[in-house]
Amino acid sequence: MKSTTNYSTIKHRHIVLFGVLCLFMAALQAQFQPKLLRQEVLQSQTPAKPNPKTTKKRVNSKVLPQFKPLAPIISPLDIKGATLVYLENSETMTFDKNMNPDIQVLKGNVRFRHDNALMFCDSAYFYNKANSLDAFGNVRIVQGDTLFVYGDMLYYDGNIKLARLRQNVRMVNRKTTLTTDSLNYDRMTNLAYYYTGGKIVDTENTLTSIWGQYSTTNNNSLFKKSVHLVNKSFILDADSLRYNTKTHIANLISPSHIVYDKETDIYSKRGWYNTNTERMMLLDRSKVVHKDGKTLIGDTIFYDKKQKFGEGFTHVVMNDTVQKSTLFGNYSYYSEKTKLGMASDSALLMDWSSKDTMYVHADTLFKSKDSIYDVVRGYYHVRFYRNDIQGLCDSLTYSSRDSILNMHGEPVVWSDENQLAGQFIQALTKNKKVYKINIQREAIAIQRQDSNCYNQLAGKEIIAHVDSGQLKKVNVNGNAETIYYPVDEKDSTIVGLNKTQSSYVVMYLKNKKADRIVMTSATTGIMYPMGQLSGGDLYLKNFFWLDKQRPKNKKDLFLIFPKTPREKIGTSSLMDKVASSNASAANKSGTNSANKQNQNSQRKNVNRPTGNSMK
Repeated sequence: MKSTTNYSTIKHRHIVLFGVLCLFMAALQAQFQPKLLRQEVLQSQTPAKPNPKTTKKRVNSKVLPQFKPLAPIISPLDIKGATLVYLENSETMTFDKNMNPDIQVLKGNVRFRHDNALMFCDSAYFYNKANSLDAFGNVRIVQGDTLFVYGDMLYYDGNIKLARLRQNVRMVNRKTTLTTDSLNYDRMTNLAYYYTGGKIVDTENTLTSIWGQYSTTNNNSLFKKSVHLVNKSFILDADSLRYNTKTHIANLISPSHIVYDKETDIYSKRGWYNTNTERMMLLDRSKVVHKDGKTLIGDTIFYDKKQKFGEGFTHVVMNDTVQKSTLFGNYSYYSEKTKLGMASDSALLMDWSSKDTMYVHADTLFKSKDSIYDVVRGYYHVRFYRNDIQGLCDSLTYSSRDSILNMHGEPVVWSDENQLAGQFIQALTKNKKVYKINIQREAIAIQRQDSNCYNQLAGKEIIAHVDSGQLKKVNVNGNAETIYYPVDEKDSTIVGLNKTQSSYVVMYLKNKKADRIVMTSATTGIMYPMGQLSGGDLYLKNFFWLDKQRPKNKKDLFLIFPKTPREKIGTSSLMDKVASSNASAANKSGTNSANKQNQNSQRKNVNRPTGNSMK
């Protein structure tokens, strides 16, 4: 029992002693924790972090240079529609985390991919965070299977898809090649533009300019400043020009000058020109000038160079500096092959080859070449004016071969106070002046003596001789009839009316008035005193007077008169007025009774002597 008690007592003591020892070790461990101590020691050896609000940053004496990329570092995830640029190949890749942590230096067969475009170069800087790159040496961009861009350097921003190529730049899009020294290519809009001079070449033309823009999608181009287009057949110069490399259509948007085969010059401010078909539409008073001296001007001109045919609309002017004539109209055309020009709708021909300009108007005017001779034809409502001669007819032709003006369809010609008419009239010219007028069929020549009296000659044919623009002599051949008012030489009063019939009559004029009449021996005539005139004695059967329709100036050529049968204008009231006026004058002179006696004697003796000359 004793031994057992001692063992229990000893065991209990050991347990108590072990517990006290554990408590001591726990207290010692709590006082000395190695990990916490190390941390505290390390912290005591490290200076506390300064407060950025109160303490300035310490600047080292040596600062590493910071490389700024060409494009700002913007995450593509922050830009709508932006996609990443991927590096697909490079023989070597290096980077300096301290010097340029955001730049990867790539060398050897470098290839990038961005969407559907591949970019190749010898070396490059790749800004991964900025989603951009700088490429050097043998730069090449391949987009799809139709677009290829070459250059020595490339600065590419993948966020906005802008490629800036420099030095020896060349863009090839199917059959179109663009070359320049500096080119910006926007892949979002597929627009390429240069600003230091460039050239675009397609299958038809070569275009150069200082500034240019080219769309690889629709092939539209815009050129500005010193635009120069060269074609195998022509050269175009302009300040600005739009051009499509697929359709080969040039849109003129600025003053442009086209020189075609050194034979045609075209000037236009606005229009379009299909360089493939050689057809064009020119607006805003454009001008086509031929080397043969002919010029076409109009508000709108359609011109086909292959067919050598031009058509103009609205205020068209066709000028011929060789023949010194101008053709006007609101519609006209001219063929270089046939040398035929036509004008209608207010058509007017102006012949300024002589001192006095001749103006001819008709519904339609034609001007053509017969061998080396000019031919002019006018149809319907023909009217012409010159200072010394005026006229009208239904149709007119003139040829420089014989210098004869032919008038058909009730023609009428005026010269001074003289009116010449018939069914057909020929005017013969020499040195651009009329010297003879031939009237055939129902020919009549009328001269106004005063407001109511007209000297008249009628017959099968009348030949009027003109000298220095004045009518000097009139020959009437076949069935000649005359009505003539002799004048008293003392007081220039009309003494009566002389009416004759013969086969041949000649009238001489002096100072633009009838001076004397010469007739054949087989002439019959009657002298009527002024106080005893009747209606049938005043006018010949085919007499008419169209002074109201006579053009007084070039503006009168466009007056329109209704087409009516030509009847005698003399009426009973007019005849009575003339007779009354003349009778009153006769009574005042006291010669009325003498005139009556003279009338009776004249009616009994109607036969005239041979070669009679009446003054």
